[in-house]
Amino acid sequence: MFGKKSGNGYHQVAGGIGIKTINYGQETLMTEFTLKKGSVLPEHSHPHEQTGYLVEGKMNLRIGETSRIISPGDSWNVPSDVQHGATVIEDSVAVEVFAPRREEYLKFVCGDDIVE
Repeated sequence: MFGKKSGNGYHQVAGGIGIKTINYGQETLMTEFTLKKGSVLPEHSHPHEQTGYLVEGKMNLRIGETSRIISPGDSWNVPSDVQHGATVIEDSVAVEVFAPRREEYLKFVCGDDIVE
């Protein structure tokens, strides 16, 4: 399966935070998040392992008891069931991969973006 770059298909999941599923397989799912300056991603956890990469912007990311200022080119991993959240310092774009695949994020696929 191939993904095509597109500015379409973002869904607002919280104030100032948009998500789009950009590709997926049997075991993994890749998303792109747009995060507006001042947005807060509330502390939460889920059974999926989550690995991310900051494309642009800056944010304060909390994973468990640890906080770090994340800048473009930085990456992270959130183990299964670990509390995490973020405060967005600058408008940001992040790419994240989830395993196992997050079935509820399949609804965030834009039909024109993924082709077989």
